[in-house]
Amino acid sequence: MFSKSKIHEPGPKADGDKPKTGENSTAPSRPTSSSSDYTPSAAPRSKPAPSVLSSDLTITGNVKTTGDIQIEGTVEGDIRAHLLTVGESATIKGEIMADDVVVNGRVVGRVRGLKVRLTSTARVEGDIIHKTIAIESGAHFEGSVQRQDDPLQTGQGTRKLAPPASETAAAAPAPTGSEQK
Repeated sequence: MFSKSKIHEPGPKADGDKPKTGENSTAPSRPTSSSSDYTPSAAPRSKPAPSVLSSDLTITGNVKTTGDIQIEGTVEGDIRAHLLTVGESATIKGEIMADDVVVNGRVVGRVRGLKVRLTSTARVEGDIIHKTIAIESGAHFEGSVQRQDDPLQTGQGTRKLAPPASETAAAAPAPTGSEQK
């Protein structure tokens, strides 16, 4: 029903395989160019595993990555990442800036993230600037919470252009103190 193409098999040919007429057995075979040929750029890329800083590791200095990172140890410095997970045994003293932040441990410093989640074991001492936030029951938090459409914009360098008028008009105004019960 299905047949396996020998063009895509890596390694030398088996002894039982004989070259077809017109093929040179000493020259390496080259597959013809077609859309079904394997090329590294055509292969689906799997997401790399997150970097893990173990519980016995202490870093003094800043940490910056475009990938995911899981901290189980201690970091005294600022952290920039795509997804940052602060483990239960972790302590971070510095500013955190990431697209997604999950805090299970202790953070002393500002947290900036598009999505910020404080689990029940989290202990945060500092301000949180976020687009969306979730705080589980049992989390300890001392500081202020501020919602921003772009919490990763620090005001340093060039500022982004204002959103189109259609997006501004679609945004709902924040409730004022008189509207809250």
